[in-house]
Amino acid sequence: MDEADSSSRPTTATARRRAVLARLPRLYRPDGSAIRVLLVDDEPGLTSLVSLALSYEGWIVDIAQNGSEALAHYRASTPDVVVLDIMLPDTDGLEVLRRIREIGNGTPTLFLTARDSIDDRIVGLTAGGDDYMTKPFSLEELVARLRGLLRRASETISDDDSLLVVGGLTLDERSYEVKRDGAAIVLTTTEFELLRYFMRNPRRALTRAQILDNVWNYDFAGRASIVDLYVSYLRKKLDSGRPAMLHTVRGVGYLLRPGE
Repeated sequence: MDEADSSSRPTTATARRRAVLARLPRLYRPDGSAIRVLLVDDEPGLTSLVSLALSYEGWIVDIAQNGSEALAHYRASTPDVVVLDIMLPDTDGLEVLRRIREIGNGTPTLFLTARDSIDDRIVGLTAGGDDYMTKPFSLEELVARLRGLLRRASETISDDDSLLVVGGLTLDERSYEVKRDGAAIVLTTTEFELLRYFMRNPRRALTRAQILDNVWNYDFAGRASIVDLYVSYLRKKLDSGRPAMLHTVRGVGYLLRPGE
């Protein structure tokens, strides 16, 4: 699972990564309380190791061994992030995520699973997952990815001028609020990252390959359909009942410009 499992002494690269993680500031909820993680997996050895690693971050970890327990924990504790296996004893993680999205749409979710094909990754991400890792995995990488999801999904204060504006559309990188003509728009973590990339490149035709490289951290081997799917999600939220801002550029990709 973790790189340290295969050797009694961690490699120099592993030790370096651990040292970097140890120097990173701890993350907290906006009210100063501890981050809460819902870990859903039926392997006791895995949940013990992951729980230990996350406890070093100061996070509270709730463990569920099946889908029913996961939904009960989710309703009871309202976690800040979910780590979810796809293969569970009573149902699959995709169904669990679908029901989680019905309860609270924006909670960032990372799939942690033995299913490692490109098709499996696409299915997981298009089902609403924000990230995807396969077993065996590195605990350090898992912690780093969860920190990234939490930073993008939480109200983190930044010293930078983080307000992006395109026409009547605004995106605040500090509060993670998106508004169009003053009306709030609720986005998932991946939708937010996609919109942020468009708003950093307004009036510029972006290819699907560019979008994949900058929004997703995977090589989808030409599977640009995931870009098309998430652009369709954004259009429904941004453009419904309003002048269109997201436009298809034939033979190229997509372009964001102020609605006219």
